[in-house]
Amino acid sequence: MSELQATDKVPDESEALAAAQESVKAAVPRLLLVDDEPGVISSLRRLLRPLKYEVLAANSGAEALLLLESAQIDIIISDMRMPNMDGAEFLARSQSLCPDAIRILLTGYSEVDAVVRAVNEGHVYHYLHKPWDDQDLLLTIQRGLEQLSLKREAERLTRLLQLQNEKLADFNTGLEREVHARTEEIRQTVMFLEGAQQDLKSNFLTMVKVCANMVEMRCGLPGHSARIGELARQLGAALEMSDYACNELLMAGLLHGIGKLFLPDALLKTPIAKMSPHEAKLYRLHPLQCQMALSPVSQLGAVQGMIRHQYERFDGRGTPDGLFGESIPLGARILALARDVEDLRIGAIAPQKMSDGQIVSTVRAQSGIRYDPVVSEKYIDLVTRHAELAPEGVPDRLDASHLKEGMKLAEDLRTSRGTLLMTKGKILSADQVAQIRRFEIHEEEQFVILVERGEAEANRTQAA
Repeated sequence: MSELQATDKVPDESEALAAAQESVKAAVPRLLLVDDEPGVISSLRRLLRPLKYEVLAANSGAEALLLLESAQIDIIISDMRMPNMDGAEFLARSQSLCPDAIRILLTGYSEVDAVVRAVNEGHVYHYLHKPWDDQDLLLTIQRGLEQLSLKREAERLTRLLQLQNEKLADFNTGLEREVHARTEEIRQTVMFLEGAQQDLKSNFLTMVKVCANMVEMRCGLPGHSARIGELARQLGAALEMSDYACNELLMAGLLHGIGKLFLPDALLKTPIAKMSPHEAKLYRLHPLQCQMALSPVSQLGAVQGMIRHQYERFDGRGTPDGLFGESIPLGARILALARDVEDLRIGAIAPQKMSDGQIVSTVRAQSGIRYDPVVSEKYIDLVTRHAELAPEGVPDRLDASHLKEGMKLAEDLRTSRGTLLMTKGKILSADQVAQIRRFEIHEEEQFVILVERGEAEANRTQAA
């Protein structure tokens, strides 16, 4: 086994040695001497021998051209005056065979025209007069080799730079594809997360509406909290509050009465104007009960504050903390007005229900006393604009038999008993349309279904 390993190593070492020798050999400059006089060739060989150059020689231009076809030459030293093919012609023809070689011409004083032709056609690096000066010739050769070395190094670096640029271009192209793919992946992920977040928000709001509906059914006031929340949200928008703050107002309106679950049924059915002082005091504890019930939900911190202070008065005579004016949270000031407007409308405060005109008069009379004057004015503006709505702003009422997939509910869908079935803004699917029809059969009643006007118009146009 060891003998086999030893014999296996011999070719490797031989190849390495040969490669090293070839490398050293390639590093030795190679010169070609061209002259028809053997004595001149011999003189040049003696001059160059100490420098360890590899020297080739040819006695004519034709012979030199044959050598150039098979050998790489660094320096060509040619005589000008030779039979059959002079130096100018030879150097010109050598250009195509060995374009990189440094060309040196040896010429006499009387051959000026030939020298010019050789320089122009043969790309002569330098020319020397015969007889030449040895040191001048050696210095010319050395400088020519240095120039050739610089030229080859520049070419090598140019090729390397071109190769690196190509690799860099390929890398950049691949990187751009990767970045584009990664960006698209991130975009898809963000879209998915945004959709999931929107679904969570929508589902959370729906659950809040379901909780509010349970309170409403207990109190016998279907849609009561939803109307308060919607009016509070509209007032917030009219006061140029942010979308987030307006959504908090909607939540506060929906949840404002959850604390009533802790009150006796008889008290819930008594108008506030007919309550005894003790009953009124007990009734106004429901915001605190609501705040405690919602305290585990940290995201509803601001909503809890609105609900807690909904019975504060602008003149400071409210409850539970007797806050005054703008020290009352703005959300609580808005919620208080929205709640009382709805309670006045349904007769929960006074024994008789009030019309919009009567409610406006009441709000105006209590502005600066119970209600924030700015919020009061915004409410009056809203009522005025609502009365001026064009017919196209009013939603359409449809029977369940005329519902179509893709229609959007303009109001919450409830049974006559107040059970919330679907929330405002819901875009109906085919399954949900069928479900509504089944609910109608089960409840043995025709639902009041309001959809956005444009969609009902389009449905009637298609049917026609």
